[in-house]
Amino acid sequence: MGQGVCGTVEKLLPLYSNQGEDRPDSVLDGYPNTVHIVEALQILIDSMVPGRMSHTDVDPDELGLFLIRRLSQAWRLLRLEMERAIPFRWKGAAAIMEGAPEPTDPRQESFEAMRALYDRLPAVRSLVVEDIKAAYEGDPAALTYAEVQLAYPGLLAVVSHRLAHELYRLSIPIVPRVMSEWIHAKTGVDINPGAQIGHGFFIDHATGVVIGETCQIGNNVKLYQGVTLGAKSFALDAQGQPVKHIKRHPTVEDNVVIYANATILGGDTVIGKGSVIGGNVFLMESVPPNSFVASKHPELHIKTSE
Repeated sequence: MGQGVCGTVEKLLPLYSNQGEDRPDSVLDGYPNTVHIVEALQILIDSMVPGRMSHTDVDPDELGLFLIRRLSQAWRLLRLEMERAIPFRWKGAAAIMEGAPEPTDPRQESFEAMRALYDRLPAVRSLVVEDIKAAYEGDPAALTYAEVQLAYPGLLAVVSHRLAHELYRLSIPIVPRVMSEWIHAKTGVDINPGAQIGHGFFIDHATGVVIGETCQIGNNVKLYQGVTLGAKSFALDAQGQPVKHIKRHPTVEDNVVIYANATILGGDTVIGKGSVIGGNVFLMESVPPNSFVASKHPELHIKTSE
């Protein structure tokens, strides 16, 4: 066995580059620790929705102490991983992206970013409260707010997104995407951290939903399972690579409902305020406010046994 293992390793080693570059065969000492990122995300979710991610009983009189302890834990875990992630802003495609920020001191920036993130947590918590209300009011099967907070995967996905989005806004690379893909694997909801989502957002049943990076979603929007808000196609640069950070995904205005398995594509596609998009609709054009969009169903043939 030893010779077999050693022989395999000898053949594998040349396939792991030791160069400090962002390339598919590289092994870099400075990769962020994904386990720590996910652990920090779980703690932050628990701070936004106490009891969702932990089994700790929280006495109302000790809520402040609970939050101090949990947020301090998250700070220790996340700050270092942000410091490790920041240099990747100037590697690969990001390094040649027009308008990319100038290099900074990653350690100093990580502290500044953590302070900015924590300054935003009260606003995130306010949004989460609106999301909980939207789920409770939008689902007749929801009997209590506690049921929504502790059990609904859609709420978990939205809370995680709101936290990851704050890091995206701070131009922190890698970390917010690790967060979004962990929650994607856990809930079946794939929300790119760049998506902009207003208050009172509810994803009912929360499976198979895809929301692209440049999506803009207004207030009081409700999605059902299987909805895709995606891109039509990708513009390519002179090297044949997809152009980054251009508007590729739809805009959904306030008070829109999109039913199951609808697909809406394109950066210039706008779903007008107050519209309803029916199930299984495939849409690549804008619709005016207060529209109802439905697809024609195939003719059904029902045969009964005699």
